[in-house]
Amino acid sequence: MRTMRAAAAAATVLLAAVSLAGCDNGGSPAAGQPAGATAPAPTAPATPATTTPATPRPTPPPTADPSTERLLRVTRSGGFAGRTRTLVVKGDGSWTLLGEQDKDLRKGRLTPAGLEDLRSALREADFARLPRTTKADPPVYDGFTYTFVQGGFEVTADQTALPAALSRVLEALPGFDAA
Repeated sequence: MRTMRAAAAAATVLLAAVSLAGCDNGGSPAAGQPAGATAPAPTAPATPATTTPATPRPTPPPTADPSTERLLRVTRSGGFAGRTRTLVVKGDGSWTLLGEQDKDLRKGRLTPAGLEDLRSALREADFARLPRTTKADPPVYDGFTYTFVQGGFEVTADQTALPAALSRVLEALPGFDAA
């Protein structure tokens, strides 16, 4: 019964779309006219349209606020206790370690040298070229899995199968311990 209703609704939408498409033939032949014929021009006098010339407005360049721009998000899950921790690093080097239900566990700021080291590691990692998922073979059941989100890319890797570039990124981070 539900399928019949869905089919009837789809048919109604399709019929309405076909009907509306026939309202403006955009220079194609009118129904019943041979191909190559066009619909007659309207006989009523057209009222001139008034247009206001567009005034170009300069678009201000986007200003990224380093204190709000997210540079990197790394989630570590698994391990013997099965905990999930997420480390969020902003463009100014400030970071927050989040626990379960995104509870703040710890906050801090990378030193300028530490921030440059992280940025260098991220450039070298080249997230666009990394495999999206890297799994350990054989699996390590009590090992950690890391998910990195950076520059629109998400990469997940098991602890024992981390590409060297991602290991360097992890080394530049403050760590996932709560204390």
